[in-house]
Amino acid sequence: MADVARLAGVSSQTVSRVSNGYAGVNEETRQQVLAAMRELGYRPNSAARALKRGEFRTIGVITFGLSTTGNVRTLEAIATSAAHEGYAVTLLPVAVPTQDEVRGAFSRLGELAVDAVIVILEVHLLDAAALSLPPHIKVVVADSDAGDRYTVVDTDQAGGSRDAVRYLLGLGHDTVWHLAGPEESFAAQRRAGAWRAELTGAGRPTPPLVRGDWSAESGYRAGLELAELPECTAVFAANDQMALGLLRALHERGRYVPEDVSVIGFDDIPEAGSFLPPLTTVHQDFAEVGRRCVEGVLRQMDQDTPEHGTTLVPTRLVVRDSTGAPRSR
Repeated sequence: MADVARLAGVSSQTVSRVSNGYAGVNEETRQQVLAAMRELGYRPNSAARALKRGEFRTIGVITFGLSTTGNVRTLEAIATSAAHEGYAVTLLPVAVPTQDEVRGAFSRLGELAVDAVIVILEVHLLDAAALSLPPHIKVVVADSDAGDRYTVVDTDQAGGSRDAVRYLLGLGHDTVWHLAGPEESFAAQRRAGAWRAELTGAGRPTPPLVRGDWSAESGYRAGLELAELPECTAVFAANDQMALGLLRALHERGRYVPEDVSVIGFDDIPEAGSFLPPLTTVHQDFAEVGRRCVEGVLRQMDQDTPEHGTTLVPTRLVVRDSTGAPRSR
């Protein structure tokens, strides 16, 4: 900094004000200082500036599982929104969804230079009394059920599922089968619960739930079973990847989609329109979820107060060619 000051013919204090973006420096002087910085290859020390200001402009993200579409797209949206606000993201992956693993990730937060944390854990772990974040850390939770303790931002899982089931019943199907996600998943539980409630409210029979694990392979295995049931004319799959495997199994067993079986997914992944046939699915606005997560932690930092409660981001049904009226019997 002293070298820059000598080259620019100004004081070190002026160099400091320019490097930190403070007002009160006339434009000609600012340009002199910037030119001297470029000539000398000077870059402000961000760590030192963070210590001085008491903020790091970094958001920590704790997440389990980067193999699922939802988690990856939510993380991408958070990183994009954070960058737009001038913040970096530090990722703390949780290898196994256990209390010990999550507790370890929480503990590491105290050792890292982060101003706030966003937690993406779709499994039910945050309600454990033994799990607690450092008290000074501002928190937003995505895709979980900790609204009584933290701010939660989530897709309207139940609303999207109700729309899917209602649409299939409106096409004339007697009932709708459900290919659910893993039992420990919060999102899977919400979607399955809404499927069951919608059928019950409509006075329709509730078929046995079929369980998958979010993967296309699990959807394929489930599809081989469902293809053998002539009474199965409509399936709501809890995500698009399982719907993809289901479509393959139905094709191999000679069940045409949508003539014999209508299929709806959930997520609206970029490839959904390229499935054969193009997949009707529930669209999740991951970009909006990420934006609201970042907005939530920044608001808490500005107000210096914790928040709690749940914000639901609406979904919408995207109708393509994988759904239609059942065959006449």
